[in-house]
Amino acid sequence: MNHFLQVLSKGILASFLFVFVLFSAARAQGNNFILVSGHIVDQQAKQPLEGVSVLVKGTVTGTVTDAQGNFNLKTRARYPFVLQIRSIGFQAQEFEVKGPESNLNIQLVTQTMLGKEVVVTASRVEENIMKSPVAIDKLDIRSIRESPAPSFYDALENIKGVQMTTSSLTFKIPNTRGFNIPSNYRFMQLVDGVDMQAATLGVPLGNAVGPTELDIASVEITPGAASALYGMNAINGMSNLLTKSPFLYQGLSIYQKTGLNHTGGTGRELSNLTETAIRYARAFNNKWAFKINASYMRGTDWLSDTRLDQNPNSLKTANPAFPELSGENNAVFDGWNKYGDDALAGSNTVSITGLTINGQPNQTLTVARTGYWEKDLVSPTVDNLKFDAALHYRLTDKVELSYAYRVGKMDGVFQRGNKIQLDNVIVQNHKLEVKGSNFLLRGYLSKEDSGDSYNVKPLADNLDLASGGSGSVWGTKFKTALNAYASENGGVLSSSNLAAATRYAREQADAGRVTPGTQAFNDLKNTIRHINNWDIKSSQIPDAPATGGAALVQKSNLYHVEGQWDLSNQVKVFDLLLGGDARIYQVIPDGNTFVDFSRPIEDRSKQLPDGSFGDKVYYKKFGAFTQLTKTLFDEKLKLFGSLRFDYNPEFDPKFTPRLAAVYTFKENHNFRFTFQEGYRFPALFEALSYVNNGRVKRVGSLSYINEGLGYLDNSYTQASVVNFNAAVKAAGNTDAAALANRGLLQPANLPEARPERITSYEFGYKSIILNNKLVIDVDAYTNQYDGFLGQVQVFVPKGETVGSDAAVIAMIDRNRDATAASGGNAASKGQDRYRVYTNARNTYRAYGSALGLTYNFYKKYTLSGNVNFNKMKSNSSSDIFVTGFNTPEWASNISFGNREIVKNLGFNVVYHWQESFLWESPLVTGRVAAINTVDAQASYRIPQSKATIKVGGTNLLNKKYIQYAGGPTLGALYYAAITFDGLLAK
Repeated sequence: MNHFLQVLSKGILASFLFVFVLFSAARAQGNNFILVSGHIVDQQAKQPLEGVSVLVKGTVTGTVTDAQGNFNLKTRARYPFVLQIRSIGFQAQEFEVKGPESNLNIQLVTQTMLGKEVVVTASRVEENIMKSPVAIDKLDIRSIRESPAPSFYDALENIKGVQMTTSSLTFKIPNTRGFNIPSNYRFMQLVDGVDMQAATLGVPLGNAVGPTELDIASVEITPGAASALYGMNAINGMSNLLTKSPFLYQGLSIYQKTGLNHTGGTGRELSNLTETAIRYARAFNNKWAFKINASYMRGTDWLSDTRLDQNPNSLKTANPAFPELSGENNAVFDGWNKYGDDALAGSNTVSITGLTINGQPNQTLTVARTGYWEKDLVSPTVDNLKFDAALHYRLTDKVELSYAYRVGKMDGVFQRGNKIQLDNVIVQNHKLEVKGSNFLLRGYLSKEDSGDSYNVKPLADNLDLASGGSGSVWGTKFKTALNAYASENGGVLSSSNLAAATRYAREQADAGRVTPGTQAFNDLKNTIRHINNWDIKSSQIPDAPATGGAALVQKSNLYHVEGQWDLSNQVKVFDLLLGGDARIYQVIPDGNTFVDFSRPIEDRSKQLPDGSFGDKVYYKKFGAFTQLTKTLFDEKLKLFGSLRFDYNPEFDPKFTPRLAAVYTFKENHNFRFTFQEGYRFPALFEALSYVNNGRVKRVGSLSYINEGLGYLDNSYTQASVVNFNAAVKAAGNTDAAALANRGLLQPANLPEARPERITSYEFGYKSIILNNKLVIDVDAYTNQYDGFLGQVQVFVPKGETVGSDAAVIAMIDRNRDATAASGGNAASKGQDRYRVYTNARNTYRAYGSALGLTYNFYKKYTLSGNVNFNKMKSNSSSDIFVTGFNTPEWASNISFGNREIVKNLGFNVVYHWQESFLWESPLVTGRVAAINTVDAQASYRIPQSKATIKVGGTNLLNKKYIQYAGGPTLGALYYAAITFDGLLAK
């Protein structure tokens, strides 16, 4: 908390300096303004309307009406000019101001249906949502208020085509159109133009440092590729969170939510969830304005505690020759949410050799270290503290300058290659922007500091090592206990006593191992989690075997600048948009996840005398785009053409095209067809990571990382090593058996990584029919992925060449030690194991469609819903790694509500369903059960107090479910919230 306050104070100081600059500039400006005033009422009720947006068309000048429906604004526009009038729930209107005597008494007409919304994300310029060239959905303020979701970000799950993945109470990651992972690099998340992907942490921050509930103006979701306009890492889609302007939304707003979760069956006790937010905004003379937001959320996190086994005894990585070790007796149990027992990766197993079982000599058993459950390794309590401030200054009627500062402190659990416990993570954004009626120039700096975070797997590994001994020591104790059990039970190991013998041997081998809930466990855990070294011997644990730590110490800076210029008024023949951007990641090596590759291999993880781990590492991207738009046949046909150029010094330059056509038939029927390509450079973690994760090292995709390591050109595939060891174990686990089965080993021959590519075709239809009562929104797509980026595990023989006798012997799976991947024998140096980011060999094809309907069938009663279909076409040949489509084939949402069933009282009910599907990842692979949930809310407005009371809940029937294999169990969340909006407004 002290660190957060220090960071916050520096941010506020920067804000005050910017205020001073703006104020000085404001005093220097002249006062040649035209004063425009008016009065706006509801045409039907004849009541004044508060909070109506009034904007001078073609400028950045605007204001909102007060409680009496009056507005006043100053502008330098020349007569005649046009005012754009917008308010949620009413038709947008335009009024021409011809001179100073104009009488502006304006009446707004109620608009029940959607279809008139304006969006900016699809084409980077304002356009009607019905004529967007790609699929797009929008949540405005009214939609957010009416949603039963506990926050506006949770409401994204009900949007057509969106799949939400909940890693933690503080982390929710949206995705569209398949290939979903918790650290989703393929789906871009923007907040007022700032990329929310935390580069070094490798996690999309979502709303962990985003807008508060009071400051969000709208959310736009675009499924599918958006690379032609937004560059790399937007090939699956993007979300764009837009906040409220301090010119248009003024006054003091307060939000308080209290909720209950863990009402049974989630593994936690009944817990309280609280969130408090405050916003204050003020404008001065329609010239400059500011806003301040702060929020704090605290609760008990969802728990990942699924106790399924992903290494049953039927697999070759277990003991299929001994069926008595099946089920609960599995000696190589690899739990979904257990760590330190990782048998599938081969990183926590020990081979017990030379056993006589059922009278057969030279038998081998594979056993896994006991490990620890996730619930004992992570913190149950999480919080999220956010602050942001923005200062805006109108240089002219058409140009606005702004500075925004945003900082967030967060806890939680997210999944990368392993589960990561985030603790006191601080992320900051500084943004400077100049925006005109036809141009935009934006630059921002993002800073990350991982605080006291740690990696759950090395924590479990090193708890075992520090208190239970190395693999060879533990294995020796296990074997001794097995033989002792046999001596006391007839002198033999047999089918009748083998299961009992392995249970007894585990108890004896684990003697002295720290137990969760004890002070010894807590003390050792606290020591290990603060050691920034995951696999190198350390003397930082007194009186303990040499071991490593689990601390996640990552810091980085992201520098980004972008601009766009709309030349449509100058070109005349067609609309023309030009733009470009540049981004530089600056990574501070930590010796553990990111290193200075200019240093020798043996020194990369060593700390220098100055406390650093070498020079900073840089990763760069540059891009430019152009977009042409042309309307034909009395604006019935609109053609789009976009082309983007991207360059990363580590790869060849790439061109990304997009072609689209939208045809409007009889005004209300809009058909569109889109072709586009997209590329994705490896994300920072995929490109440059060098994770010293003990037994399996995770390495980035850039080829120079491989120099001196050999995982690209001198390694065997994990699958072949598993098959090889199964055969060798059955033949006595000897060198001779290994050489006899060498043909089972397959060289990996991994390619040098290249950018991932998508080719996409999309068809869509949008319409408003039945007298503006029914909105129909349909889209269908087919995507082809080439060079799909993922992780593959390979085995490198130490100091040997693949194919040699020594390399074959090095692959034998014997007793494993903490300081060597494989002990081998006296003649073998063992093996190194790497999990490598590389490209798939196969081309993958996915296709799907989505249908959305909204029907205002009676008065203000609305029924809406969507159904979504996504499927990946299977390939005839297997790949070097499992890609993981990780998306249900069918999913749907149905909503029924009325925003005002009686005066000031509204409600909404949402039913969500998705079918069961297979989730595949390097950490956990397993089936995710079908989901059926009901959410509901009722809200009551108190206009005289400017208050809204909202009571509701998600998963009302408390049907426990998970959203991904290895993820937390989610249950019901019940809440009550009160919002005061627009207090102290002028």
